[in-house]
Amino acid sequence: MTSTNSQKLPLPPGHFGLPVIGETISFLRDEYFTDKRYKEYGSVFKTSIFTSPTVIMIGSEANRFLFTNDNKYFSNKWPASTRTLLGSASLAVQRDSIHTKRRKILSQAFQPRALAEYASTMEDILQNYFQKWEAMGTLTWYPEIRKYTFDVACKLLVGTDVEDNSNFVEIFEEWVGGLFSLPLNFPWTTFGKALRSRKLLLAEIEEIVLQRQQQPASSKDALGMLLQATDDDGNQLDIEEIKDQILTLLFAGHETLTSAIASMCLLLAQHPGVLEKVREEQQELGHSQPLTSDNLKKMTYLNQVIKEVLRIIPPVGGGFREVIQDCEFNGYLIPKGWSVLYNVPKTHQDKNIYSSPSEFDPERFAPERLEDKSKSFSHIPFGGGMRECIGKEFAKLEMKIFAALLVRDYEWKLLPNQDLSIIPAPTPYPKDKLKVEFNKLGSRE
Repeated sequence: MTSTNSQKLPLPPGHFGLPVIGETISFLRDEYFTDKRYKEYGSVFKTSIFTSPTVIMIGSEANRFLFTNDNKYFSNKWPASTRTLLGSASLAVQRDSIHTKRRKILSQAFQPRALAEYASTMEDILQNYFQKWEAMGTLTWYPEIRKYTFDVACKLLVGTDVEDNSNFVEIFEEWVGGLFSLPLNFPWTTFGKALRSRKLLLAEIEEIVLQRQQQPASSKDALGMLLQATDDDGNQLDIEEIKDQILTLLFAGHETLTSAIASMCLLLAQHPGVLEKVREEQQELGHSQPLTSDNLKKMTYLNQVIKEVLRIIPPVGGGFREVIQDCEFNGYLIPKGWSVLYNVPKTHQDKNIYSSPSEFDPERFAPERLEDKSKSFSHIPFGGGMRECIGKEFAKLEMKIFAALLVRDYEWKLLPNQDLSIIPAPTPYPKDKLKVEFNKLGSRE
């Protein structure tokens, strides 16, 4: 895997599709896009998406090659629509030393001490939603979970309550809808609407920031920490950067978490034996015990369940890199200037790593098996390397609290005659958005 004599190497198999747009439309609309090409070409193939020639690389070895060669052969790169809508100051699009410095600052909001303070707020918000869902009886759960995760993200990342501004949610959803789209800036396009929504969101966030700057310093949420943070030279972040970072955190703390929690609820309902084991673990720990950090650490089986949920239906399909130097992988040239996309779902289905990979089996992560440990970078729901998701512990904490409190006191039943097949983009969700009957545990007896 070297750049030596790289020009003599063949390009990966595959085709580019139409001029300019390439295979972007198929990539966005065809849920079997990668499967079809994987079967035809293998684990490394070329395409053209988002106006860039792209190599799609699949498997733990490909992930290891990518993640261990960041800043050598590869640099961070997102599609133009994503870069524009997240903003140039967003941690997600920053590179090299700037990325390292900003990541160090933002990571303060996700340290164990901060997470421990977040738990009670998550629990309070969740209990209100449980009561609401119980009163509804039957509901379409996925949109409700979206509301819950957005409430949590707004409270813990920005320090604001969503109910004070319902319009904020609608604008946010329109912005999210354009993150992975063709960057055609017209008023009627998905991207054009998202760009307009970004301006409205930044105006709202700026107003919140200006209000917070007039208040006493607080570290109860990510915004409070950012307002106090300084870089290595002792400089504070300016308001334009804070706005981009907060918008990025809201996306990361809402969109992917909604997908992960909905998938967890679906899979537990479909596997009553696993659900019963999760319940038994909670009963052994004692329902009266608070959800402290120590208490949460004892939920070992629930940990396995969460890992398996994230393996079976990973909330993120992959990640982009830009090739900054010609290199070779598996005998193919990966040319400078191209994009590379690693794939999470196919990595998680590798039969050489996971036994019966299509089965939902949390026991594969039990101490005596630990199937993901046979090869590095074989379980990558949060990416890997120096750009691994900064909020992964926040995500796991929220999933764990949601599951623990849910199974302690409630039961849910999937309603018949609904399509539960998974729509993969922009983050996976059940096609009919998870219709359920929701009750207090034992109330149907």
